[in-house]
Amino acid sequence: MTYNKALESYNQMNLSVEKPEKLILMLYEGALRFAHFAKKAIREGDIEKKVHYIVKVANIFIELINCLDYEKGGQVAYYLNGLYTHQLKLLTKANAENKEEYIDDVIRVLKGLIEAWKEETGLN
Repeated sequence: MTYNKALESYNQMNLSVEKPEKLILMLYEGALRFAHFAKKAIREGDIEKKVHYIVKVANIFIELINCLDYEKGGQVAYYLNGLYTHQLKLLTKANAENKEEYIDDVIRVLKGLIEAWKEETGLN
C-alpha cells in the first residue's frame, strides 16, 4: 500500500468516526469481538492468545472508564463505572482460572450495552 492510499484510508476512517457516539459503539463491538477470540483461545488452550485478547478487552473497558463524564452523565456514569469495573474483574478471573463462563458473562453484558447504545443513539 502506498503512502497516499494509507493516508486516504486513515482519513476516511476519521470521517466515519466524527461522532463520539459512533466511537463508543465501535469500542463495544471491538470488545465483543476480542472477547469471542479470548473465549476461543481458552477453549483451545492457547494461553498466549487468551492473554492477548483478554488484555485487549480490558484495555477497552479501561478506556471507557476514562471517558465517563460524571457531571453530564450523573448516576448513569457511576453505574457504568461499576459495570465496567466488574467486567475487568471477570476478565481477570477468566485469565487466572481459564474459565469460559467469565468471558460468557462479559459477552452477555457487551451485547446488552451494544443494544442499549444503539437504541439510545439511533445508530446501527
